[in-house]
Amino acid sequence: MELNHLQKWQRCLDKIRDNIGVQKFDTWFSRIKLEDYREADGKKQLTLYVPSNFYYELLEGKSGLPGIGTSLCHLLRQTLKCEFGQGVSLAYSIPTVAGDKDSIVKVTAPTPSPVLTNPLGNKVKAAALGKGSASVSYEDFDPQLNSTYSFDNYCVGESNKLPYTIAKFIATHPDKTDFNPFFLYGGVGVGKTHLIQAIGISLKEQMPTARVLYTTMRLFEHLYVKAVLAKEVPDFLNWFQTIDVLLLDDVQELCGNKEGTASILFPVLNYLHQHNKKLILTSDRPPKELDGIADRLIDRFKWGVVEELPKPDYSLRKEILQAKAQRSGLELSDTIIDMIAKTVTGSVRELEGVVLGILGRAIALNVPLTEGLVAEVIERTVAVERKRTINFDMIVEATAEAFSLNPDAIFTKNRTREVADARQVVMYLCGLHTSLSTPAIGRRLNRKHTTVLHGQRAVADRMPHEPELVSAVKKIEAALMR
Repeated sequence: MELNHLQKWQRCLDKIRDNIGVQKFDTWFSRIKLEDYREADGKKQLTLYVPSNFYYELLEGKSGLPGIGTSLCHLLRQTLKCEFGQGVSLAYSIPTVAGDKDSIVKVTAPTPSPVLTNPLGNKVKAAALGKGSASVSYEDFDPQLNSTYSFDNYCVGESNKLPYTIAKFIATHPDKTDFNPFFLYGGVGVGKTHLIQAIGISLKEQMPTARVLYTTMRLFEHLYVKAVLAKEVPDFLNWFQTIDVLLLDDVQELCGNKEGTASILFPVLNYLHQHNKKLILTSDRPPKELDGIADRLIDRFKWGVVEELPKPDYSLRKEILQAKAQRSGLELSDTIIDMIAKTVTGSVRELEGVVLGILGRAIALNVPLTEGLVAEVIERTVAVERKRTINFDMIVEATAEAFSLNPDAIFTKNRTREVADARQVVMYLCGLHTSLSTPAIGRRLNRKHTTVLHGQRAVADRMPHEPELVSAVKKIEAALMR
């Protein structure tokens, strides 16, 4: 007979008690209750009631207690896996005021990868470096991956669909080298590290003995300098050439006078690529804009596929906010989520900062969430970009400069191609960036409003077929935004 979820939970408790003993069990687990269990679309989630935030941090390995937090977190996850199967996630009901049911908040914990059980360090294990590959066992090897940076915890929308699809292909086809290396670039805080670590986690889940390593370019350089000082550069090189999947973050750190680091990175990338090992690299800019790096290394970056991870669009920002709020135990109304998504248009990191700021303010002040409070948090947390007001005169000046004309020429009856083009571009941009009607634009230019309509349509019709005109319009718009 198949066990129900309550029976499975009781079996989990019995196993935990057998592992840690009655005294520790009574201390850490006796007050934890199974509140809810849901299974839908192949996903399983348990909701546990815990008496305080401390218990939540303990079960998530965040308590700071040496050894205890991490071991209990790992024990709980492994026991749940045995009884409930692979991929079960946890949520928590936590009273912010002890014993007060009205103060309970719901927190959804990110699902960690089951293959990453080592606590994260801040560098590659010292025992692994400088001793040659023969002394490094798979058990010793720490991939330096954050277990919550998985595909399950990554939000996908139209704006990041292409880089996500490439990453997912690499992660689910370990035997293929179609996108090798994968060079991912984008601004600060858009989620590059999360996406490339998700690749590493997925590959590690499929191939537990694979030597997967995540490191930053700065850490790579630091370790190389240490190897030089210790006269262990050959060992350093040999060790990195044993990697099966290298996830190298922030390669723009190599820009400048860093010939020594570049000279050691080159043979590492060459060797791994020649032996069909996977290379995933990130940067804050595309390879062609990485000044101060040798051309031969830039060429290696472009061997496979280069793809941009853009800032999240409006719909993706809403999805990210909903996910972050749920995991933080916040209940944000659709109106507030919409307000934040429209106002905070930068990075994923900014969205996370706003959610944490709202959570902190709500707890500290113990007041309901209002649009006013959220607006205050946004103002304190994010430097919101103020849109510059664009007027008719600004458009004329910028257009004249782009076409190398005297602004007065635009107002004359001169019908030479250059002047006529500039005049029509002014009409087109005034229609886009000002509230002026076509008669008002016509009066400014001493033209009929039908002439303005014709000019606006002419520019719109020409742009799909004339790249030079598109470039001119973009240049003018960029000048207007400065």
